[in-house]
Amino acid sequence: MQEKINRLNPSVIRFFIASIAALMFIPFLGGVHLFDWDEINFAESAREMIVTGDYLTVQINFLPFHEKPPLFIWMQVLSMKLFGVNEFAARFPNAICGIVTLLILFNLGKKMRDNLFGLLWVLAYAGSVLPFFYFKTGIIDPWFNLFIFLSIWYLMLYATPESDHKLRNIIFSAIFSGLAVLTKGPVGFLLIALAGGVFLVWEKFRVEVRLADVAAYFAVLALVGGSWFIVQILSGNRDTVVEFIVYQIRLFQTQDAGHGGFFGYHFVVLFFGVFPSSILALSAFKKEFSEETHYMEMRRWMVILFWVVLILFSIVKTKIVHYSSLAYFPLTFLAAAFVYSAHLGKKSWKKWMSAIILALSVLVSVPLMILQFIDKFKYRIIDSNLIHDAFAVENLKADGGWRGFEFLPGLFFLIAVILIFTRIKRDMPLKRALYLWSAVMLFSLSVILTVVPRVEKYSQNALIEYFKSKAGQDVYLKNIHFRSYATYFYGETKPPVNALFYDENWLLTGDIDKDVCFVTKIHRAHLLEQYADIHETGRKNGFVFYVRRTYVP
Repeated sequence: MQEKINRLNPSVIRFFIASIAALMFIPFLGGVHLFDWDEINFAESAREMIVTGDYLTVQINFLPFHEKPPLFIWMQVLSMKLFGVNEFAARFPNAICGIVTLLILFNLGKKMRDNLFGLLWVLAYAGSVLPFFYFKTGIIDPWFNLFIFLSIWYLMLYATPESDHKLRNIIFSAIFSGLAVLTKGPVGFLLIALAGGVFLVWEKFRVEVRLADVAAYFAVLALVGGSWFIVQILSGNRDTVVEFIVYQIRLFQTQDAGHGGFFGYHFVVLFFGVFPSSILALSAFKKEFSEETHYMEMRRWMVILFWVVLILFSIVKTKIVHYSSLAYFPLTFLAAAFVYSAHLGKKSWKKWMSAIILALSVLVSVPLMILQFIDKFKYRIIDSNLIHDAFAVENLKADGGWRGFEFLPGLFFLIAVILIFTRIKRDMPLKRALYLWSAVMLFSLSVILTVVPRVEKYSQNALIEYFKSKAGQDVYLKNIHFRSYATYFYGETKPPVNALFYDENWLLTGDIDKDVCFVTKIHRAHLLEQYADIHETGRKNGFVFYVRRTYVP
């Protein structure tokens, strides 16, 4: 098989990768509402750029938003100009990122080794759960991670002793580093700097670094990554830049964004989330010897990057699943390296690997198969008082709209994994891995299409449908005593004419100039019931809706 793949024209393989990736990532992007917070957050900033015509200022609720720079939001703006302001447009940039990422992985894998290794890396990435899933979302991380990864690739080329194009490589590294900063902020450069610093220590600083190249790197980094910040300062928005820096520092020091967790949080996320590549990669962390210069250099950088990401975000107080998503690159690289070596007879597929993969497959598949029956026994759960959270209880009462076939992805996946391990012997690791990654890819896609829309009915659908019903009405919309961006995006809010709108007390007790529609969660409803002129208009799945009407004498 290796000989056949390596004889194929790389252009044919690239066309195949791009075509399959497009079919996997683009269709049905708008099949489910954007998820609060991150998906709606960025999409709303893009919508507000279009509404206001101000494409330099990132805003939420038509106020400066200091948490993120604008590059990804600009991508969403372009997408919305093409497809309209909707879920498909918000997620389309990441679908394109998925296609581009897989093509880049193939090209780099081919450059390091051959067509086969490039394809293995592509399959290891696309055939793992979270890496696949993120290309179907509207979050910022896929592009951010790609820019960092490319910056590190060119940094690796620069540090390679036989490099003939040092200045070109360091400039490209700086460009992609700058784009990472322009996507998510200085953490992009921090990750690259930490990886580079660890590499220098590993090499005992025996790396040829020219002062002119360092100067060129920081000049380009400042020009690309600092361009928006400089424009903000020159435009009189210095406070936005200061608040942005303060926010970045706070993320490292406190449990911001409403998310905390234990130290090993990201170990667990990567182990389960990058299934099955995370298990295959375990055997590749051991020392390896090869005469393939580019491969060995890349392997070293990937190991460094993995530990930098894992340790850094384990230290950071804020724990969010996608914070460690940059580690998908090294994990899938190592998984591909293991399968490649096993195919050549240098490593072997151990029984414990099969056991873990099978156990995790059962752990994922069985709950998914049972999930569609939740509406049949949820009231037994509620009546048993096992759930003490009133909001969660009301969520569970939602109608999921299950159609009866949602168990099939879990069933087919479990059968596929069992067949892979019973019909394909351990001495055929390449075939095993190809079938396994393909099965996970199809499983992930089918879950996104069939199960995720049903689950969303329980979590946020009632809230979003309420705001959609108010879109276009001349009222104030306000989520109170909880945080949500759905208010603005799905309520299609406009810049308020009256600045008092931003004063919560005015909305609650002041002389309002139009009706105010409030939404809160059921366990906080009592906080609104103390106001005599605020009246409940309905409640659904844990959300309670109120209105305060203008006084007409």
